[in-house]
Parts: sequence; structure tokens; C-alpha cells
Amino acid sequence: MFYHLLYPLHEYFGVFNVFRYITFRSAYATVTALLICFIFGGWVIRRLELLQIGESIRSDGPQHHQAKAGTPTMGGALVLAGIIVPTLLWGDLSNRYVQLALTGTAWMGLIGFVDDYLKVVKKRPKGMIGRFKLAGQVGWGLVLGGTLSLGLAGDALTVTSVPFLKDTVINWSWFYIPLVILVVTGTSNAVNLSDGLDGLAIGLSVLAFGGFGLIAYLSGHAVFADYLNLLFIAPSGELTVYCASVVGAGIGFLWFNAHPARIFMGDTGSLALGGALGTVAVLVKKELLLAVIGGMFVVEALSVMVQVTWYRRTGGRRLFRMAPLHHHFELGGWSETQVVVRFWIIGILMLLLGMSSIKLQ
Repeated sequence: MFYHLLYPLHEYFGVFNVFRYITFRSAYATVTALLICFIFGGWVIRRLELLQIGESIRSDGPQHHQAKAGTPTMGGALVLAGIIVPTLLWGDLSNRYVQLALTGTAWMGLIGFVDDYLKVVKKRPKGMIGRFKLAGQVGWGLVLGGTLSLGLAGDALTVTSVPFLKDTVINWSWFYIPLVILVVTGTSNAVNLSDGLDGLAIGLSVLAFGGFGLIAYLSGHAVFADYLNLLFIAPSGELTVYCASVVGAGIGFLWFNAHPARIFMGDTGSLALGGALGTVAVLVKKELLLAVIGGMFVVEALSVMVQVTWYRRTGGRRLFRMAPLHHHFELGGWSETQVVVRFWIIGILMLLLGMSSIKLQ
């Protein structure tokens, strides 16, 4: 909004020329997102408490988690506000990539909201029927993949950059849409599975979006993209503003979600963040790099799949004490804070490894 309203005035007042710079608008998008969470966070918590929208804790989980029962959930609505509002204020709304990122965030957030509503308000333990949730996720992947492969976003590339290899891409051709569906659905569910400890998922999301925000900026800058052998994707630069909003919203939400958490984001937030992360990775052609930068999400998801497979094939034996993996370490004697901080540390290492691939290729 500010870009469209104020930047044209630079012809009369030179100070408004700053609105042309993505870095300027990204910085203020981050600040705006932080302020939204700080200002409205307490109010959202009180409203959720008043409406008795509290978390129900699974009986087969770690016993000390039972103390968290009743903690306000569906706080993902605050995260969504912290993402969408700053992007609308500071982003170039004519940019198709920004439009896709916002649409994917809102759509996945809606799926998560319905799931939370059914679980918390309607008291249906399993929430939304699994196949309906999956259909919604696949549906967005289909829309996103179709839009890109048909060139409706101004970019008809159906390729993926290969990390650490110079000038190497994979052209998926007709398999591009299934790839996008897999990335969006898989990332959405992976972040959702990681949201089991105070601050874990939101902290890892901040790291991942920080990395992809930088990648989006470099990919959208012709000089930097050429120097670093990145695919030059002109519209992707504006995604920096969007990613900056996610980082700001994530840090702001972490203020209330840090242990002991006063609010949980629920599926409203985790499905939206996961779907948004997958969407951004697809838009900047870094689907494979996502598995590195978001490595902890991948590990968490794989731990669940391995546990289920092992359980079925061994007649009821468990490979991990409990899945997802963060519960395995909890039951092994690590405190909740130790698990979260150590997973963050590994997440930072994975981020650095992923970002180093840019210089190596």
C-alpha cells in the first residue's frame, strides 16, 4: 500500500524515493510485524482465555505436558496478522509472487483454523478429517504449480536448482506440478509435526524464512544473481518483504510462545507457516535446498514416518521412545528448554550450510 501510495510522490519529494528499495521496506515490514504481535499479543491471549479456547494435551504424550492443558491455542491468527498486514502495507501488491505467497498463507491458515476450531470448539479430538485436510493442501500445490508452469506469474520455468553444484538444474517438465504438491504438502505437515514444544516450530521457522528472504533478494537482483550463479527471477526480490514480515511475526509471537508458553499457535499457525515456506521455496526454485535449510523439519517428519513403519513391521516395537523426535529426547532426560535450544542450534547450522551452497555453486 505504502509503495503504491507514496513512491509515486518521489517526483515531487525526494524523500519518498526510499520506498523503491526492497531493503528499506523489508526492514519496516519486520518492525511492523513485531509491533502487531507485541501490541495485540496480550489482548489475543485474554480473548482466547475468555472464550475458553485452550489446548487439549494428548494422553499418550509426555506426562509433564499435561500441565499445559488449557493454554490458549489458535494463536496462529496473531502470526497470520503479523505476516499479512505488514506485507500489504510495505509490499508491491502488483507482484505476482507476493500475491501467491499471501494466497498460500491465507489458504493454509484457513485449513488450520478449521482444524483447530473442530478440535477445540466442537470438541472433535481428530479435528478435520485427514483426507479433507490433505485435499486442501494438495489443492494449493496444484494451483501454485499450475500457475508457475503455465507462466501465469511471469515465469514459465519448471526447473529446480541443485545445491552445491554450479549451473546445475533439474527440469521436471510434466512432473513439476506433482513436485510442487509434494513440497507444499510435505513442508506444511513437517512444520505442524514440529510444533510440539514451546517455541520450537516458530523459532525454526524464523531461521528458515530469514534464509529464504536473503535468497529471494539475491535471486531478484540481476547483478547479485549473476555473480552468485543463481537463477535470476526478477519478481522474487519482492518476496524479501514477505519473508521479513514472517521473521518479524515469528519473533513477536515467540515473545509469548517461549517456555513457559502463554499461547500456542495451533494448526492455524503451523500449517500456514509450513505451506508458506514450501511456497517460497518453490517460487525461488530452491525446492531441494529447502531440505537443507529446513533440515530439522525434515528430520522431525522422517522420525514419525520411521517410527510408524518400524512399529508396524516389528509387531509393536518402537525405534524411538516417542515421535516426533523432540519427544524422544524429552523422555531421554533433556528438559524442554534444552531440546528447543539445541534444535535451534542445529537449525542455525543447517541454515549456514544451506546458505554456503550459494557461494559454492
